[in-house]
Amino acid sequence: MVTSAFSPYALRLSLLFGFSLSCAIPSAIADEFSYPAFQTSQNDFGGVGLIQMPSGRVAPEGEFTFGATYNNDYLHYNVSLQLFTWLETTIRYTLVQDVLYSEDPSFSGDTKYTDKGIDFKLRLLEESYWLPETAIGIRDFGGTGLFDGEYLAASKHWGPFDFTLGLGWGYLGNSANVSGDKNQSSDCGRNTQYKGKGGSVDFERWFTGCSAVFGGIEYQAPWRPLRLKLEYDGNDYTSDFPVTRAGASMNQDSPWNLGILYRLDHWGDVRLSYERGNTWAFGFNLNTNFNTLATSWRDTPKLTYAPDLQKHDLNLEDWQNIAEALHANAGFKNPKIYADEKSVTVLASQEKYRNRKEGYERAAIILSNHLPTSPTTGAPAFDEYRLIETGHDLPATETIIRTKAFDDVARYNYVDAAIDDAITTQAPDAPQGQLIAQDQNPWDVSISPNLQQSFGGSEGFYLYNIGLNTGVSYQMNDQWELGGSLYLNLLDNYDKFKYDVPPDGTDLKRVRTLVRQYIDGNAIRVNNLQLTWMDQLAENWYAQAYGGYLEMMFAGAGSEILYRPMETDWAIGLDLNYVIQRDPDTQLGLFHNEMHVDPVTGSGYRVQTGALTGHATLYYQPPWSFLPNTLMKVSAGRYLTEDVGMTFDFSKQFDSGVIAGAFVTLTNLSADEYGEGSYNKGFYISIPYDLMTVKPSRSRATISWLPLTRDGGQMLNRKYQLYNITDARKPWYSRKMIQQN
Repeated sequence: MVTSAFSPYALRLSLLFGFSLSCAIPSAIADEFSYPAFQTSQNDFGGVGLIQMPSGRVAPEGEFTFGATYNNDYLHYNVSLQLFTWLETTIRYTLVQDVLYSEDPSFSGDTKYTDKGIDFKLRLLEESYWLPETAIGIRDFGGTGLFDGEYLAASKHWGPFDFTLGLGWGYLGNSANVSGDKNQSSDCGRNTQYKGKGGSVDFERWFTGCSAVFGGIEYQAPWRPLRLKLEYDGNDYTSDFPVTRAGASMNQDSPWNLGILYRLDHWGDVRLSYERGNTWAFGFNLNTNFNTLATSWRDTPKLTYAPDLQKHDLNLEDWQNIAEALHANAGFKNPKIYADEKSVTVLASQEKYRNRKEGYERAAIILSNHLPTSPTTGAPAFDEYRLIETGHDLPATETIIRTKAFDDVARYNYVDAAIDDAITTQAPDAPQGQLIAQDQNPWDVSISPNLQQSFGGSEGFYLYNIGLNTGVSYQMNDQWELGGSLYLNLLDNYDKFKYDVPPDGTDLKRVRTLVRQYIDGNAIRVNNLQLTWMDQLAENWYAQAYGGYLEMMFAGAGSEILYRPMETDWAIGLDLNYVIQRDPDTQLGLFHNEMHVDPVTGSGYRVQTGALTGHATLYYQPPWSFLPNTLMKVSAGRYLTEDVGMTFDFSKQFDSGVIAGAFVTLTNLSADEYGEGSYNKGFYISIPYDLMTVKPSRSRATISWLPLTRDGGQMLNRKYQLYNITDARKPWYSRKMIQQN
């Protein structure tokens, strides 16, 4: 619908933004039924909002955004993820243009000061006809205090406009237009002083100091890519870090900020804003949604159900052909086939399909098409097929397919026939009958890319190492495996990672900060070389033992035991290891002396020449509706530098199978003993390979973000973990994709 004169929305727009729309161009004006649907957008700091200020809105669940914003004072990099419908999370790194990382050039050179911050926003109310969408949020939670602030914001949509009104404290309320005495201090007594260690959560600051009203309007133009923003800022910038630390000028000539956003289809946008009445800012965002990611496969076609009614017996070659077909078409790797008079049992790992029912149906079709039929009735000669899914030859779960019921399903003998009607899942029993065939290859070869990275360090903002990991293993029998891997270093900048002990530093054993010597010293290195034993001790008990060169930095021996009942939300495990640090100057040598001197920095340091490390771990997939599709891991024990404490790991799985997680480790080390960051923490995203390739797969690629490389709270990187290997008992890493409507 098009109007021939000013619409009410056009009139309001002209008043708000200071321009008029002529009725001579009526095709440029549309009523509310013609405007593009409203979409959320990000602010300069990351997270849904206006320009500098947040709004009361949140993005659709699963929305993932990477953004950057540049102005004369700051360069913000941020990642924002809508973890749940009610929770927005943001990780941000800010380079302060006028401030160096430290005042000691021998320690950090000309590296700019980098602030690391975490934000979160909780939605309190969804928008209704009368009520606005309302949220409460914390900015710079657990950071160094540069941008910390709290807010309550509400947003209401009307036609092409979205109105926001909020109340902010701290960084978001420093103009003090509601409360606070600026004569007392620039932050109204909040004590927003820089906290050098970072990582602490200053609950005592929350909702204190200056407070201010902020707000704004977003206008969605009839032309879909264009959006305009007008914002009233709650900050006056008098207590910003460049001002208080470096004496820089951040004068505010106007509290009004103006912005324009141009959307780049559904995958991103670019932003330009004029802020404080004197400062231009430019930014961009790239986004996707982890719930709606889809696959596009070129899979091996599923076989047509066509039992051979004339076949009444099989020879060994026929059985071997069945084993090969199960591997190639149904994804059951290296199967062993057992048979007795009533059943056929397949013992194998499912390496291909996250949707287990796809593998079950393909396997049932292969078995039905190849196995003999009854000479009198033509029905399947066996009563059931038993598919025992394994992980590294450990039986995890068993699915029984009733052959007569499957025959009805495959022939569509009734309405809404489905594979579920023919299957039952249970804890695995021992294979029944005689071993008849196997498609076994004891050798396994793999090549995988590797990215190691850290952000925000003193030597450089971004440190990375890109390489290839080539692994070879030999399965000696059902319990024993000999394997190893070589790492080829392709590209890195870890030569920058000098890591001299900081001026305010620590005397911990160098278990991870010695990383430069391992990466920079060897183009090719033995990453792993170990002998591993695994077995199922009882119905719900699993165990492994291992010894050798366990990871890039450590050799030793260890063991793990796991108690994991079938189809339960929880499991508990215990690992114990004795480790010695590897000498980076040799391929297979170990450190025998604790004290060493770094030839680059000239500083003395200690290494780990032998220690016990290990943890008791509780795994829990909560059934709570407000935390859907989540996994919690709580580990307590002793870490590599001999500190003692706990690690809490929380992850969320989205409909596509992408997993986003974070961990925090708190030990008996004080913030001063640990060093910058105060405690160990990190973030990761695990992406199924089949979202990135044209073939179905259960493999995953994991990308990790570590704010800093430090020595406290560091675990041994074990090659195998029993919880992952027994995933079929209560699928997490191999859950099927949930298709979006």
